[in-house]
Parts: sequence; C-alpha cells; structure tokens
Amino acid sequence: MKNEDEPKDKRLKPGEAQKLTMAEVAKYVGVSAMTVSRAFRQDASVSEETRKRIMEAVDALGYVLDLSAGSLSSRRSGFIAALVPSINNSNFSDTARGMTDALQNTGLQLLLGYTDYSAEKEEELIEAMLRRRPEGIILTGGSHTPRARRMLAKAGIPVVETWELPEDPINQVVGFSNSEAMALLVRTLAGQGYRKFGYIGGTTARDTRGSQRRSGFQKTVEELGLGPGRMISFGVPPITMEQGGQAIVSLLERWPDTEVVLCVSDLSAFGAIMECTRRGMKVPRDIAIAGFGDYEISSICHPRITTINVDCYGIGRQAAARLLDALHTGEATGDEITLTGYKVVLRESTNRNGAPTA
Repeated sequence: MKNEDEPKDKRLKPGEAQKLTMAEVAKYVGVSAMTVSRAFRQDASVSEETRKRIMEAVDALGYVLDLSAGSLSSRRSGFIAALVPSINNSNFSDTARGMTDALQNTGLQLLLGYTDYSAEKEEELIEAMLRRRPEGIILTGGSHTPRARRMLAKAGIPVVETWELPEDPINQVVGFSNSEAMALLVRTLAGQGYRKFGYIGGTTARDTRGSQRRSGFQKTVEELGLGPGRMISFGVPPITMEQGGQAIVSLLERWPDTEVVLCVSDLSAFGAIMECTRRGMKVPRDIAIAGFGDYEISSICHPRITTINVDCYGIGRQAAARLLDALHTGEATGDEITLTGYKVVLRESTNRNGAPTA
C-alpha cells in the first residue's frame, strides 16, 4: 500500500543512491556532523532542543546510525539479515534453511530476527540490523511501517520481500499470491463435490498472509455460488493447534451442516481434526478438513491432511539467490518479482470417495 506521508524519494531503490550519511543529516538540520554524532551518544553538550531536531530529521530521512563505521576497513560486514514472523513454525524454518544453503561457500552468514507478526517489532529489528550494516536484508511479507520503508530505501543494500506479492515492492520480491493459492484449494474441493464450506482463521489482520488467504476463500466460494462462506476468527496469529480445536467447535455449533472446513494453516487443521476425533466425529466422513502450508505434521498424522504446498525451502533459496545476484552485479535490479509455485496436495482428510492420495 502506498503511503502519502512518505518522502517523495521513497521510490529510490537500494543500489540506486548513495547511503545516507551523518554529514547529510547534519546539513539537513543545520549543525555539524560532530553534533549529530554526540546526539546519538546522548552527550550532555547537545541541548535537548537540538537533539530533538536531529532525531526528527533522522526519522524523516530514514537515516540509521552505522555502528560498524571505523571498525571494518573493508566496509563489509559479512552477513545477511533475515526477518521471520515465527521461530517455532516449520515453514519459516525451512525458508531459513533455504537461505542458509544458498549462502554456502559465499563467505556470508545469516542473521535471523523474529518479528512475532508485529510491524512495529519488525521496524525495531530493521533499525537494529541496519546499524550493523548487513550486505542485504530478506523480509517476510510486504507490509511494513512507513519508517521501516524509509530506512530500507536509504540503506543502499539489496532488499528482498518474500512469501507474498506486495502491491508496492521496496526492491525485489520472491513469493506467491496467498489469495490465489487458497482459491485453488477451494476450487479443487468444490470439484470433488463439496458445497458447504467453512473457514478458520485468526482474529487480527497483523498476519497479512492469513488475511489474504481468508480473502481468497471468501471471494472464491462466492464466485462459485457457494457463499457466503462460514468463517470463524479465533485466536491471535499464529493460530495454535489448541485454538484450531476450539475454533472447529464454534464453527460446527453455528453451522452444523458444514461439509468441509479450510484452515489458515496445517497446525490449526491438525487441532481441528484432533478435536473432532475426541468428540467421536470421523474425518472426512462427518466433516472434511484441509490446511495450508504442507507442514511435516500434515503428512504423518491420521488422517493425513489435504493442504497447499508452497515450497517454503525454495522461497528461502531463491530469495538468497536474488540477493547474491544483486551483490555480484553491484546494483539492485529494480522491482523484479520472482513467482514461486504452489500446489494442492490431496490427502485422506478430504477424501470421501477412496481415491488414491499423496
């Protein structure tokens, strides 16, 4: 989404402009570079009024203090920064593994940050990472605070956004449409004869990918003449297995004739299946359940879970590869979008006709 409050030069891409320097901040404020440096050190010789003006300029310009200045003669930090929403989610673990494998034998190390699905925490981590001058940064998702976007645009390093297709990319993108992936799952199950669809997702919009999946579900069931969908919002993202179990109870209490329930992730789908089993309901005979993400648990539980595979490992590997390409050429490549694949994996949790499953 575009933000009218962002500086007009926000569209500058990493590699298209020189890094913003302390001297430029000083010139903007009308003080010396030494005064700016002292303001960052909380030196008592800088008045509160001057410090306030400097920090307002820092925020407006997107400047980040370079903690490595003077300590690295090569001006290379030797690491790539990557931010993920969750560290206990196997999908993002696989994405990080893909990045690490792509960086092998390059002399670069991966430094991970954990945002907990919070744009504000992501902004803090971006600033902390940029202060140590990573050679590139990989982000999960395309929704960021205006200040985070300013800092990234002024950083002078390649930036890769992953796991979705942002409307206004900062630099490069490696991802897929979560909305279209969920739409494919709805159409596939409708093709198997299901007509009464339910959906389980989170209670907030801070998980943008979850919101996109919900949107894809709702739009598709309505296009197929099967809507409106029966949607339950339960739990703050990421939704746990326990919350998936609680959500399926709420959904079936409200719409007991629901035939198939699509979940925002495999974890919530697993929880829903376990709760149905506990209550004596057979999956998929009494209720069919599908997930999203193709977590390992979806292929080993009983019944195995129908889901969407999005090649988590490949997203990480391709993101790191695009970043390495930019470093090799010495310049960013503009708004280049690398589309990653996704596919429906049909398994027993939605298979009522006994057909072979994956």
